[in-house]
Amino acid sequence: MDTRSYVCPNCGAPMEFDSGLQKMHCSHCENTMTVDEIENYYRELDRQYDHESTLTEEDDVDGVFEETAGTGDFKVYRCQGCGAEILTEEHTAATFCSFCGRPSMMEDRLTGQLMPSVLIPFKIKKEGATEFYTAWSKKGLLTPSKLKSQATIEKITGIYVPFWLYDYNAEIQVSAKCTRTRSETRGDYRYVHTDHFMAERDIETEYLKIPVDASEKMPDDVMDKLEPFSYSDLTGFEMAFLSGYYAEKYNYDSNQMAPRAENRVRQYVYQAAMNTINGYSSVTVVNRHTKLGRRCVKYALLPVWILNYKYKNKDYMFAMNGQTGKIVADRPISTGKMAGWFSGILLGIFTVLQLIGRFLI
Repeated sequence: MDTRSYVCPNCGAPMEFDSGLQKMHCSHCENTMTVDEIENYYRELDRQYDHESTLTEEDDVDGVFEETAGTGDFKVYRCQGCGAEILTEEHTAATFCSFCGRPSMMEDRLTGQLMPSVLIPFKIKKEGATEFYTAWSKKGLLTPSKLKSQATIEKITGIYVPFWLYDYNAEIQVSAKCTRTRSETRGDYRYVHTDHFMAERDIETEYLKIPVDASEKMPDDVMDKLEPFSYSDLTGFEMAFLSGYYAEKYNYDSNQMAPRAENRVRQYVYQAAMNTINGYSSVTVVNRHTKLGRRCVKYALLPVWILNYKYKNKDYMFAMNGQTGKIVADRPISTGKMAGWFSGILLGIFTVLQLIGRFLI
């Protein structure tokens, strides 16, 4: 099976989505096209050449086959640029040809039920992502030098991560025993008065586009901390947005991830109710009932810059929101640099003590 890649109508070189221009860009002749323009161009080509043909048995053997290697299922595609075979994991939706470097999209993983409804395009280019990472790594005085090397920095990768976006109606009833205390002094005595109240709250609200990542590879806590994404940039899915980036299709469907979304909505609506019970000395919730109703769910791809690295046989991840630049990362500590710092501190203390001793003598 062939992959989908975008080539410049002017010179035939690969075109990639430029996050700075928010357009498709050819680095060879500097031609630019909007995503709509290039998609319309390819739709016209499809109509002219009728690419919707059934694979013959020979095509099936030469073009795509499935195999199991290690712990995952793999599929082989054929690069449209050089004809080389591209080996991908079963959940990869966009990648690069390792021979010619051409961006390649696996169309069969982006159609039908696997087609995302919406997407937020990358706003931060790779050059910007590497600048963010370099600045972050320099802030840690004990950061291992390996993390600051150019070889490590170049491994940073832009990935469209699969998310489910949920809309919920939420209703909550809360009952709470509350107290309010006041005190007064009469003569030699101090009197404390405690008033008791029963607070009742019945709140109805809605929560739109609650994001839950559906990738097995991405740690949930990291993806949660990369929020918020600005939905003002949310746009309808077009395959051209993926050109120049990696992308994955979801590992878990919307029903499997719904409990995570519902747990978040329950927390949100409960906090909204509790925020209305204020001005009391104490609040004790005695009863609460939450009712949720899912309105809809959309499959979305959201932009994330990722750099995975290993230090002292331990895995670390640098993750950055590809739209806002928010960073979530673990910073390992170099034992060698730590030893050097302690040695320097001890030497400084020893020198000061010597000077004090000479002064006292």
